[in-house]
Parts: sequence; C-alpha cells; structure tokens
Amino acid sequence: MLNLLNHKNLVKLLGYCADGDQRLLVYEYMALGSLDMHLHDLPPRAKPLDWNTRMKIALVTAKGLKYMHEATPPVIYRDLKSSNILLDENYQAKLSDFGLAKLGPIGDMSHVTTRVMGTYGYCAPEYFMTGQLTMKSDVYSYGVLLLELISGRRAIDEKRPQPERSLVVWAKAHFNNRRNFIKLVDPQLQGRFPMEGLYQAVAIAAMCVHTQASARPLISDIVDSLTYMTRRDTSPQLRKSLMTK
Repeated sequence: MLNLLNHKNLVKLLGYCADGDQRLLVYEYMALGSLDMHLHDLPPRAKPLDWNTRMKIALVTAKGLKYMHEATPPVIYRDLKSSNILLDENYQAKLSDFGLAKLGPIGDMSHVTTRVMGTYGYCAPEYFMTGQLTMKSDVYSYGVLLLELISGRRAIDEKRPQPERSLVVWAKAHFNNRRNFIKLVDPQLQGRFPMEGLYQAVAIAAMCVHTQASARPLISDIVDSLTYMTRRDTSPQLRKSLMTK
C-alpha cells in the first residue's frame, strides 16, 4: 500500500529487512514519537500541547487523509488513532502504520465490504455492524481524534465512570448546547484557547461522529473549515507555517 502513497503528511518508508520469517519496515525518524504520548499520561513536569499546536495537528492530519481519499484509486486508512500519528521535532504530524489501509470504492460502488478491523472506540458504527467500509468511516475516526485533541481524553477509558468511558458518548451529551462545549476542554489547557475556535472545533467533531454516515462531511470540507479557523485564530507566524504544510 505504501507504494501507492507519497505525501508530506504520511511517513516515508525508507526500506525493509527480511530474515527468515522475520520482517521489519524502516520508516523515517519522528523525534517526538506519537501524538498519544503527548495527550495521555504525561509525566509530571511535561508541558501539555497548547491549543494552536493541537489544531495544527488536526489540520495536518486532515490533509493527510484528504490525500489518501482523493488518490486514484482512493485509499481508506481504516486505523486512524492518536498512536498512529507521529510528530517530528516541530510537531509536524504524519500518519503512519498503513497495515489496515484498504482501496476504497470506485465507479458505481458505494462501499467495500471487508472484515471489521481497526481500534475499538474509533470504529464507525455502520462499519462495525455491517463491515461496509467507506471514506466516511475514516471521517468518523477523525472526529474521535479531534475530540481527543480538544479534551485530552482517551477514545475509551475504562478507568472513568461508566457514562464517561466512551469519549464519543460522553461528548455527545454536551453537543446540543454551546454553553456546555467548555466542559469538553482539556483542563491542562487552563483556559488558554479561543472560544470561537472551540465552538468551531467541537462543531466539526460533532458532524464527524454523526451516527449516520451520510450526514458526515467530506474530509476536504474539514480541511477547508480548519484552514479558515487556524487562519483567524493563530498568530501570523503560525498561520504561515500551517499553510505551507
């Protein structure tokens, strides 16, 4: 699959090793590890990601997905999650681990049918129930990821009370009232975020995790929305950085 994909927001495959039945893929080095490491279980003195960096990661991740969805033939990632997003020394995000990626529907096909794979908590409900996979399945996973960036919570956290264990279920309880959006924000941000940016980010996430796949936006629409949001809410220097990635 990696032979079909070549984009600045996807990790580069540098080579491979084969020794008997052992196989090893060699990727480019990403100095800061996975996004998961920076969102969850931070060491006591570690600095949490600020709002602008989180939205930068959200935008760049969406651009990587957009490239995959608009490739010929289209590619469905199928395993978008925070542990599969790697960060370089400048917090530039790249998608990694394409072992579950699947060629998407072409021509008159509306979906591809396949064995259900992926990670619990990120899997779109219609795919989980029927095995019917579309690009909107990736969009659902993206919505979960965006909620992770906003809240700092895991997609599934068994340590939390029952009503809060599923990030999507917990978040949906706050979607109907904009006044409740602030309850979704990671406490580690300590109030340092633009309120209008929060409203827009939560609105995008809410559309992405809609139960009905047809009601979810295209990833290209998400890129456009986040691009507009980051242009308005960030400093001129960060805007320039975001627009060139």
